[in-house]
Amino acid sequence: MYVAHLHLTDFRSYPHAELELEPGITALVGPNGQGKTNLVEAIGYVATLSSHRVPTDAALIRAGCQRAVVGAKVVRELEPGRPRASVVEVEITAGKANRARVNGGSPVRARDVLGLLHTVLFAPEDLALVKGDPDGRRRFLDALLVQLTPRMASTVSDYERVLRQRSALLKSAGAASRARQGADLRTLDVWDGKLAQLGARLVVERRALVRALSPHVEAAYEQVSAGQGDARITYRASLEGALQDTPDGLTADDEAGVDLVEAQLLEAMGRLRPKEIERGVCLVGPHRDDLVLTLADLPAKGYASHGESWSFALALRLASWRVLAAGGPQGDPDDEPVLILDDVFAELDARRRERLAELVAPARQVLITAAVAADVPEPLAGARVDVMGGEVSRVL
Repeated sequence: MYVAHLHLTDFRSYPHAELELEPGITALVGPNGQGKTNLVEAIGYVATLSSHRVPTDAALIRAGCQRAVVGAKVVRELEPGRPRASVVEVEITAGKANRARVNGGSPVRARDVLGLLHTVLFAPEDLALVKGDPDGRRRFLDALLVQLTPRMASTVSDYERVLRQRSALLKSAGAASRARQGADLRTLDVWDGKLAQLGARLVVERRALVRALSPHVEAAYEQVSAGQGDARITYRASLEGALQDTPDGLTADDEAGVDLVEAQLLEAMGRLRPKEIERGVCLVGPHRDDLVLTLADLPAKGYASHGESWSFALALRLASWRVLAAGGPQGDPDDEPVLILDDVFAELDARRRERLAELVAPARQVLITAAVAADVPEPLAGARVDVMGGEVSRVL
């Protein structure tokens, strides 16, 4: 698949923008602060309904406006020689649920367009995947899950909603206990069941995803670093002791297995409830899990050098690209995602630049942002678009 056209209305710094694109490599070149990243961020948003730069949508709407519109023409070749285009538009509205349209049809929920476009975006912020907190790594897994299996979007959002509600109840119960007042825990029992049901599916899906990613991460790190280490990823669950009794190959299609994890979550919540009430937090569940990154049997966080951390972050994104390109559960023959490299070459040393360029050059569509044309490696020479002062103009 590839993006043939992007149009924006009141998105970030753009009152209006149109960008024609083609398969192959396109570099968006211009000084910092001119709007290059806003363009690729918009493409990533169509694919994931989220930004790689900010956690909420409010910052995506141009200052003084009530809504923004991001549209992309996505071309997929489901049969050789027979491309088919879909125009996807997402309307981002301040304080309201976002809506979407496909080919000018009736408005639908924004999440209903997930899966029509796949992207993998690598940016300087990705260094936090290695050096940062577990929350960023959990978001990495969940965002990839949603691209692979769009129905997981509701599971992730519902889990977060239930987690907030249960956490609020635990705080209330803790306050009542400290005030020597009786706390009605019947409502908490209901939310325990909901959290366990959603959490079990999320844990199982994440573990299956990590199994799929693992060999690709190892291979990509080997390629990017030129054999300078052994990179591995594992999923560490807060329920780890109980999960040792579940099959390694468990997937969400195995309902009996998912039910087993759900029962284990419920048992753990019941056992830990006194501590949870005392501390006012949920102590078990996928919100406390982590994607563990190791390099030569040592934790990458704290032990990896700056260059090694960059290589690991690159390996995670390249592995995502390869898993998506495999077609996910539907086996779509044209699922290779659009690869976006947002201002990354300026951060890499010469060796890693060359290795990354060689790896991504054959991709169906690669979009690169760079402050100067010289930052784009020679193997990635292709079309060029200059971005200056909010104006987008094709040069090559």
